[in-house]
Amino acid sequence: MYKKIYKKIKKYNNIVIARHIGPDPDCLAAQIALRDIIKNKFPPKNVYAVGVSAAKFYHFGRLDKIRTPLPKEDSLLIVVDTPDEERIDGTIVNDFAYSIKIDHHPFDKKFCDIELVDEEASSACQMIVDLCNKTRLRLDKETASKLFLGIVSDTNRFLYYYTTPHTFELVAQLVRKFNLDIEELYAKLYYRSLNEVRLQGYIAMNMIVTENRLGYIKIPVDKISEFGVDSSSAGNMINEFNNIMEIITWAAFSQDAKNEVIRGNIRSRGPVINVLASKYGGGGHKYASGVRLDSWEKVDKFIADLDELCKKYLEEHPETK
Repeated sequence: MYKKIYKKIKKYNNIVIARHIGPDPDCLAAQIALRDIIKNKFPPKNVYAVGVSAAKFYHFGRLDKIRTPLPKEDSLLIVVDTPDEERIDGTIVNDFAYSIKIDHHPFDKKFCDIELVDEEASSACQMIVDLCNKTRLRLDKETASKLFLGIVSDTNRFLYYYTTPHTFELVAQLVRKFNLDIEELYAKLYYRSLNEVRLQGYIAMNMIVTENRLGYIKIPVDKISEFGVDSSSAGNMINEFNNIMEIITWAAFSQDAKNEVIRGNIRSRGPVINVLASKYGGGGHKYASGVRLDSWEKVDKFIADLDELCKKYLEEHPETK
């Protein structure tokens, strides 16, 4: 499979790399690093990383604008970290002669000619490292640094269940081979503004906890403006609340006025949440998923369904503490 992907990369002169809407560090790092890896190996090729930029993750590098239409017959699309076609940001699969998917989420549907799906992989970035190890594509210190950060972010510093011995082997390889400065890289990933810290305090003080041990908060646009952050920053704070004894599932819903959606970020320590997220047009992993809803009414319905999911889990697992 890896060699087949490499042959297709070698064949096409125009290559577009896309990822899912609502970018996170893993998808951005995988996307931008893969673009640079291909450019380094094949300088004459036109290689683009597309989609809406995320100011919070500027340190991963700039995204590209395609000014003129690409010739379909000589264009390849690579989609990373995206299980379904509807969530691709910035391009359309049918505009390309050939398409490749590289993803670590549970399989949803086939939409590319080649689909490399590894549910055991910790991250899309881990899969890009594997791609380089198994083909003639090569990393340098810059791309290795990006992929390291993507792996660290998607495993929440190696805390999640899909962190495997292979994950640690690849991370050790990156650190050893490229002499990565871990302290410097972590600073890029975890430094935050005082406004974000204050918003985190607001979330902690105002999170609603149900009797079924669901913790959630709704953050409207006026509250986001009050703290001077954006909706993606607010939603990403969900990872800060994964060690609260009184909750087994937690969610943050932040209003994105610019895109007219409400972003829902959900995490769990027991109930499987990605099936419910898929029902509402979202998706993700069993214990880490996201949705994009168009009204607070739908948010309330999603919260009610999520609370029912927690209730059933507690009934089936009375030992849960």
